Amino acid sequence: MYKIKLYNNIAPIGINAFDERYDVSEDMENEDAILVRSANLFDIDYNPNLKSIARAGAGVNNIDIDTCTKKGIVVFNTPGANSNAVKELVFAGMLMASRDIYHGIEWAKSQTNNENLAKDMEKQKKQYAGNELAKKSLGVIGCGAIGIQVANLALRFDMDVHGYDPYMSVDAAWNLSRYVKHEKAIEDIYKKCDFITLHIPQNDQTKGIINKEALDMMKNGVKILNFARGGLINEDDMLEALDSGKVACYITDFPTPKLAGHPHVIPIPHLGASTSESEDNCAVMAAKETIHFLQYGNIKNSVNMPEAIMDFNHKFRICVIHKNIPKMLTKITDTLSTENVNIENLLNKSRKDIAYTMLDLDHEASDAIINKIRQIDGVTRVTTYAGE
Repeated sequence: MYKIKLYNNIAPIGINAFDERYDVSEDMENEDAILVRSANLFDIDYNPNLKSIARAGAGVNNIDIDTCTKKGIVVFNTPGANSNAVKELVFAGMLMASRDIYHGIEWAKSQTNNENLAKDMEKQKKQYAGNELAKKSLGVIGCGAIGIQVANLALRFDMDVHGYDPYMSVDAAWNLSRYVKHEKAIEDIYKKCDFITLHIPQNDQTKGIINKEALDMMKNGVKILNFARGGLINEDDMLEALDSGKVACYITDFPTPKLAGHPHVIPIPHLGASTSESEDNCAVMAAKETIHFLQYGNIKNSVNMPEAIMDFNHKFRICVIHKNIPKMLTKITDTLSTENVNIENLLNKSRKDIAYTMLDLDHEASDAIINKIRQIDGVTRVTTYAGE
């Protein structure tokens, strides 16, 4: 039986995806896999049996990816499962920034004792006169699952849409409307767009990407939306740009004490994926990724391992996580050949310094052979599977 440990409240529909072969609990010990939402996993002990962690969401900042990779633990996320929810909130933020609905509502809610509200309202509303989205330019930085949906919907609002993503996948390119203008340099987004929305991961390369240098290139009165990660913004530089009017409005799903109270900031308490539909989608996807890996060794939507999917139509399977160095595949197959084990099917995929090899065999390899493969220099983990 596979042991699954839960962190946070995983939607029941995701938990129900596990059948009788799985023991699922928050109190699990020596677990085979973890399902998590936002809990910090940097401080946990990764037991030797742990094979995978599935994050029910897109960001994996709460997981120690480096340690997982060194230990051969596959880390999954759920790209696209919450994209519709985030897309809708991005447009809510864009409309609030464009029409100043946010401050208008604040004023209206303060008028509970105003007997002349109807008359005063006609005078006050001039303070909140805004602009329409139509004919404005939108720059989408990051054309993944969410960025694509935002870009395509913006066209329906009659906006002039520019997209930037140097790492766009083939699948993403097919889904992005041909009417979105592809920019080859991020500086072109900065210089051309009235609205800029961020849909990129936070890492060493992107942390603080919106800084003074970037802001100086932007149009005066630009409106910036951040529904990706708070650390993409240099807070001091953003504060200076807000004070000067360079940035007319900053809409963020990641409020901080330094920026939350600024009159030109619309702070949203991390509601991007907070819909029941999104939570259900993420939970189901995380569960399915875990099931397909634990039962068949297939990897899809991993942030630290190569994608590797192979039909399992044979009696026995070995999956090996190893360094991406010369002669590794030869060493693995030569070890199997010493016991006359025939390889029926093989798949080898790599991702930077790590590689993953799947081997389907005509009969079960002995424990001695499996242990020899484990002892090959550069092998991180060997997992065996029996056909159903």
